[in-house]
Amino acid sequence: MNVLIVDDEPPARDRLRDLLNQLSDYHPCGEASNGVEALRLAETTAPDIVLLDIQMPGLGGLETARRLTALARPPAVIFVTAYGEHALEALDAQAVAYLLKPVRLERLERALTNASRLNRAQLASLTTGGAATGRTHLRVRLGSRLELIPLCEVCYFQADQKYVTVRHRNGEALIEESLKTLEAELGARAIRVHRNGLAMAARIAGLEKTAEGGADLVFDLIPDRLEVSRRHLPLVRQFLKQW
Repeated sequence: MNVLIVDDEPPARDRLRDLLNQLSDYHPCGEASNGVEALRLAETTAPDIVLLDIQMPGLGGLETARRLTALARPPAVIFVTAYGEHALEALDAQAVAYLLKPVRLERLERALTNASRLNRAQLASLTTGGAATGRTHLRVRLGSRLELIPLCEVCYFQADQKYVTVRHRNGEALIEESLKTLEAELGARAIRVHRNGLAMAARIAGLEKTAEGGADLVFDLIPDRLEVSRRHLPLVRQFLKQW
Protein backbone atom coordinates (compact mmCIF):
# COMPACT_ATOMS: atom_id res chain seq x y z
CA MET A 1 0.00 0.00 0.00
CA ASN A 2 1.37 3.42 -1.01
CA VAL A 3 1.00 6.10 1.66
CA LEU A 4 1.21 9.86 1.17
CA ILE A 5 2.33 11.86 4.24
CA VAL A 6 0.92 15.39 4.60
CA ASP A 7 2.01 17.66 7.48
CA ASP A 8 3.38 21.19 7.59
CA GLU A 9 5.92 20.27 10.32
CA PRO A 10 9.06 18.41 9.12
CA PRO A 11 9.57 16.56 12.45
CA ALA A 12 6.01 15.20 12.21
CA ARG A 13 6.65 13.96 8.65
CA ASP A 14 9.92 12.38 9.79
CA ARG A 15 8.13 10.58 12.63
CA LEU A 16 5.43 9.16 10.35
CA ARG A 17 7.99 8.09 7.76
CA ASP A 18 10.04 6.28 10.41
CA LEU A 19 6.92 4.47 11.66
CA LEU A 20 5.89 3.47 8.13
CA ASN A 21 9.35 2.08 7.46
CA GLN A 22 8.78 -0.35 10.33
CA LEU A 23 5.69 -1.77 8.60
CA SER A 24 6.47 -4.00 5.64
CA ASP A 25 3.06 -3.64 3.94
CA TYR A 26 3.14 0.16 3.66
CA HIS A 27 5.43 2.32 1.56
CA PRO A 28 5.80 6.15 1.77
CA CYS A 29 5.18 7.35 -1.79
CA GLY A 30 5.55 11.09 -1.17
CA GLU A 31 5.41 13.94 1.32
CA ALA A 32 3.61 17.27 1.26
CA SER A 33 3.68 20.26 3.60
CA ASN A 34 0.26 21.70 2.68
CA GLY A 35 -3.08 20.81 1.14
CA VAL A 36 -2.40 22.16 -2.33
CA GLU A 37 0.81 20.18 -2.63
CA ALA A 38 -0.98 17.10 -1.29
CA LEU A 39 -3.65 17.27 -3.99
CA ARG A 40 -1.02 17.68 -6.69
CA LEU A 41 0.96 14.67 -5.41
CA ALA A 42 -2.20 12.60 -5.05
CA GLU A 43 -2.90 13.11 -8.75
CA THR A 44 0.60 11.98 -9.77
CA THR A 45 1.38 9.24 -7.23
CA ALA A 46 -2.15 7.78 -6.75
CA PRO A 47 -1.67 6.87 -3.07
CA ASP A 48 -3.85 4.19 -1.49
CA ILE A 49 -3.83 5.99 1.86
CA VAL A 50 -3.14 9.58 2.94
CA LEU A 51 -1.90 10.46 6.43
CA LEU A 52 -3.23 13.99 6.74
CA ASP A 53 -2.69 16.74 9.30
CA ILE A 54 -5.71 18.99 9.99
CA GLN A 55 -4.13 22.28 11.06
CA MET A 56 -2.07 23.52 8.11
CA PRO A 57 -1.58 26.98 6.60
CA GLY A 58 -3.59 27.70 3.47
CA LEU A 59 -5.78 24.77 2.45
CA GLY A 60 -6.54 22.91 5.69
CA GLY A 61 -6.75 19.18 6.18
CA LEU A 62 -10.55 18.93 6.30
CA GLU A 63 -11.04 20.65 2.95
CA THR A 64 -8.11 18.72 1.49
CA ALA A 65 -9.79 15.47 2.53
CA ARG A 66 -13.07 16.47 0.89
CA ARG A 67 -11.24 17.19 -2.36
CA LEU A 68 -9.32 13.92 -2.17
CA THR A 69 -12.60 11.98 -1.98
CA ALA A 70 -13.64 13.59 -5.27
CA LEU A 71 -10.68 12.13 -7.18
CA ALA A 72 -11.28 9.43 -9.79
CA ARG A 73 -9.41 7.01 -7.52
CA PRO A 74 -9.96 8.38 -4.00
CA PRO A 75 -7.45 7.35 -1.32
CA ALA A 76 -8.50 6.38 2.18
CA VAL A 77 -7.78 9.26 4.58
CA ILE A 78 -6.38 9.00 8.10
CA PHE A 79 -6.20 12.25 10.04
CA VAL A 80 -3.11 12.66 12.22
CA THR A 81 -3.40 15.70 14.45
CA ALA A 82 -2.56 17.20 17.82
CA TYR A 83 -6.13 18.42 18.25
CA GLY A 84 -9.10 16.29 19.30
CA GLU A 85 -11.94 18.71 18.69
CA HIS A 86 -12.27 17.99 14.95
CA ALA A 87 -13.34 14.34 15.23
CA LEU A 88 -16.93 14.87 14.08
CA GLU A 89 -15.80 17.03 11.16
CA ALA A 90 -13.30 14.32 10.25
CA LEU A 91 -16.14 11.80 9.99
CA ASP A 92 -18.06 14.17 7.76
CA ALA A 93 -14.97 14.38 5.55
CA GLN A 94 -15.15 10.55 5.23
CA ALA A 95 -11.91 9.90 7.12
CA VAL A 96 -11.49 6.26 8.17
CA ALA A 97 -9.44 7.01 11.30
CA TYR A 98 -8.45 9.89 13.56
CA LEU A 99 -5.10 9.60 15.33
CA LEU A 100 -3.84 12.00 17.97
CA LYS A 101 -0.16 12.93 18.13
CA PRO A 102 2.19 11.55 19.30
CA VAL A 103 1.23 8.53 17.22
CA ARG A 104 2.17 5.07 18.51
CA LEU A 105 3.17 2.35 16.06
CA GLU A 106 0.42 -0.09 17.08
CA ARG A 107 -2.32 2.53 16.67
CA LEU A 108 -0.98 3.57 13.29
CA GLU A 109 -0.79 -0.04 12.11
CA ARG A 110 -4.40 -0.67 13.19
CA ALA A 111 -5.62 2.45 11.40
CA LEU A 112 -3.67 1.55 8.25
CA THR A 113 -5.17 -1.95 8.25
CA ASN A 114 -8.69 -0.54 8.42
CA ALA A 115 -7.89 2.05 5.77
CA SER A 116 -6.49 -0.67 3.49
CA ARG A 117 -9.72 -2.63 3.76
CA LEU A 118 -11.89 0.35 2.97
CA ASN A 119 -9.71 1.47 0.08
CA ARG A 120 -9.86 -1.98 -1.53
CA ALA A 121 -13.62 -1.92 -1.12
CA GLN A 122 -13.75 1.49 -2.83
CA LEU A 123 -11.70 0.21 -5.75
CA ALA A 124 -13.84 -2.90 -6.07
CA SER A 125 -16.93 -0.74 -6.13
CA LEU A 126 -15.48 1.44 -8.87
CA THR A 127 -14.55 -1.62 -10.91
CA THR A 128 -18.06 -3.01 -10.71
CA GLY A 129 -19.64 0.32 -11.52
CA GLY A 130 -20.93 0.99 -8.02
CA ALA A 131 -20.62 4.18 -6.03
CA ALA A 132 -17.36 4.37 -4.12
CA THR A 133 -18.81 6.84 -1.69
CA GLY A 134 -22.22 7.45 -0.23
CA ARG A 135 -23.67 8.50 3.06
CA THR A 136 -21.22 8.53 5.94
CA HIS A 137 -23.75 8.24 8.79
CA LEU A 138 -26.93 6.34 9.65
CA ARG A 139 -29.84 8.26 11.14
CA VAL A 140 -31.46 6.22 13.94
CA ARG A 141 -34.16 6.98 16.47
CA LEU A 142 -33.34 6.42 20.13
CA GLY A 143 -36.53 7.01 22.09
CA SER A 144 -37.71 10.51 21.29
CA ARG A 145 -34.45 11.73 19.75
CA LEU A 146 -32.54 11.15 16.53
CA GLU A 147 -28.88 10.19 16.51
CA LEU A 148 -26.27 9.92 13.76
CA ILE A 149 -24.07 6.81 13.82
CA PRO A 150 -20.88 6.97 11.69
CA LEU A 151 -20.85 4.14 9.16
CA CYS A 152 -17.16 3.61 9.88
CA GLU A 153 -18.19 2.46 13.38
CA VAL A 154 -20.85 0.00 12.18
CA CYS A 155 -19.79 -3.68 12.25
CA TYR A 156 -22.89 -5.43 10.94
CA PHE A 157 -26.63 -5.32 10.27
CA GLN A 158 -28.99 -8.11 11.33
CA ALA A 159 -32.61 -8.45 10.23
CA ASP A 160 -35.36 -9.43 12.66
CA GLN A 161 -38.88 -9.36 11.20
CA LYS A 162 -39.67 -5.77 10.09
CA TYR A 163 -36.65 -4.10 11.73
CA VAL A 164 -32.90 -4.27 11.22
CA THR A 165 -30.48 -4.06 14.14
CA VAL A 166 -27.40 -1.91 13.56
CA ARG A 167 -24.51 -3.17 15.68
CA HIS A 168 -21.84 -0.51 16.12
CA ARG A 169 -18.88 0.33 18.31
CA ASN A 170 -20.98 1.75 21.16
CA GLY A 171 -24.02 -0.52 21.13
CA GLU A 172 -26.95 -1.15 18.82
CA ALA A 173 -29.98 0.59 17.32
CA LEU A 174 -32.99 -0.29 15.18
CA ILE A 175 -33.71 1.01 11.68
CA GLU A 176 -36.55 0.29 9.25
CA GLU A 177 -34.43 -0.05 6.11
CA SER A 178 -34.22 -3.57 4.70
CA LEU A 179 -31.00 -5.53 4.32
CA LYS A 180 -31.62 -5.64 0.58
CA THR A 181 -31.74 -1.84 0.39
CA LEU A 182 -28.61 -1.47 2.54
CA GLU A 183 -26.74 -4.09 0.50
CA ALA A 184 -27.55 -2.31 -2.76
CA GLU A 185 -26.48 1.08 -1.42
CA LEU A 186 -23.30 0.00 0.36
CA GLY A 187 -22.01 -2.08 -2.55
CA ALA A 188 -18.48 -3.40 -1.92
CA ARG A 189 -18.38 -1.75 1.50
CA ALA A 190 -20.53 -4.61 2.84
CA ILE A 191 -20.86 -8.35 2.28
CA ARG A 192 -23.88 -10.60 2.77
CA VAL A 193 -23.00 -13.41 5.21
CA HIS A 194 -26.47 -14.79 5.97
CA ARG A 195 -30.00 -14.24 4.72
CA ASN A 196 -30.46 -12.04 7.79
CA GLY A 197 -26.89 -10.73 8.16
CA LEU A 198 -24.81 -8.06 6.39
CA ALA A 199 -21.25 -7.25 7.54
CA MET A 200 -19.23 -4.08 6.94
CA ALA A 201 -16.01 -5.03 5.11
CA ALA A 202 -13.75 -2.58 6.93
CA ARG A 203 -14.71 -3.98 10.33
CA ILE A 204 -14.13 -7.68 9.63
CA ALA A 205 -11.19 -9.09 11.59
CA GLY A 206 -11.44 -12.73 10.54
CA LEU A 207 -13.38 -15.98 10.35
CA GLU A 208 -13.55 -18.57 13.15
CA LYS A 209 -14.88 -22.13 13.21
CA THR A 210 -17.64 -22.95 15.68
CA ALA A 211 -17.95 -26.05 17.86
CA GLU A 212 -20.86 -27.16 15.66
CA GLY A 213 -18.74 -27.11 12.52
CA GLY A 214 -20.01 -23.79 11.20
CA ALA A 215 -18.23 -20.44 10.94
CA ASP A 216 -18.59 -17.01 12.54
CA LEU A 217 -17.22 -13.64 11.52
CA VAL A 218 -15.25 -11.72 14.14
CA PHE A 219 -14.84 -7.95 14.21
CA ASP A 220 -12.18 -5.45 15.20
CA LEU A 221 -14.34 -3.08 17.27
CA ILE A 222 -16.69 -5.39 19.18
CA PRO A 223 -16.55 -8.91 20.71
CA ASP A 224 -19.64 -10.15 18.80
CA ARG A 225 -19.64 -13.20 16.53
CA LEU A 226 -21.89 -13.16 13.46
CA GLU A 227 -22.98 -16.47 11.97
CA VAL A 228 -22.04 -17.17 8.34
CA SER A 229 -24.52 -19.46 6.60
CA ARG A 230 -23.36 -22.52 4.64
CA ARG A 231 -24.72 -20.92 1.50
CA HIS A 232 -22.67 -17.74 1.93
CA LEU A 233 -19.51 -19.30 3.41
CA PRO A 234 -17.66 -19.93 0.08
CA LEU A 235 -18.20 -16.31 -0.97
CA VAL A 236 -17.06 -14.99 2.41
CA ARG A 237 -13.91 -17.13 2.28
CA GLN A 238 -13.13 -15.90 -1.22
CA PHE A 239 -13.74 -12.33 -0.08
CA LEU A 240 -11.30 -12.70 2.83
CA LYS A 241 -8.59 -14.19 0.59
CA GLN A 242 -8.65 -11.00 -1.50
CA TRP A 243 -7.78 -8.95 1.60
